[in-house]
Amino acid sequence: MSPHASVVETLSTWRPIDPAQDSVRNAVLAFVLARPDACSRSCEPGHVTASTLLLDHAGRHALLTLHPRIGRWVQLGGHCEDTDLDIASAALREATEESGIEGVVVDPVPAAIHVHALTCSLGVATRHLDVQFVAHAPAGSEITRSDESLDLRWWPLDGLPDDADFGLRQLAAAAAARGQTSVE
Repeated sequence: MSPHASVVETLSTWRPIDPAQDSVRNAVLAFVLARPDACSRSCEPGHVTASTLLLDHAGRHALLTLHPRIGRWVQLGGHCEDTDLDIASAALREATEESGIEGVVVDPVPAAIHVHALTCSLGVATRHLDVQFVAHAPAGSEITRSDESLDLRWWPLDGLPDDADFGLRQLAAAAAARGQTSVE
């Protein structure tokens, strides 16, 4: 299955309990259905990305990256690649690459979806249509910072950075609503 086909399938079957999330899901699905290139970073109007709230084995801390372009702590994630089997595989690949942790387990059902404006690697203002997942790292995992990050750090879920954006807080709350973590 291609990333594009998997995004269509995933967004067609996923039913978020939050009506606002369902509205965003429908809008992103319509965009993806209209654009065969929606999963390619070359799609200038916007493109699908995959991100992961990577939790420690106990589900009490999230591994965040200090993003070099936006200068803020965010969840792990990035662009889809043609080699990704599906959108959940893209999220797993990004989490593994950016954390250096092997054996990450991704819940294949999205936790949230977030659309944000960004100037990405093409130097063109665009939108990321971010399909967001939750994953767990194995016990005893050691992190290794990649060159895509200024820093990596485990943050308590009840103590996210003060400048954490709405998308990260929404993702953490969605994970908590599923019982995957204990965010207050």
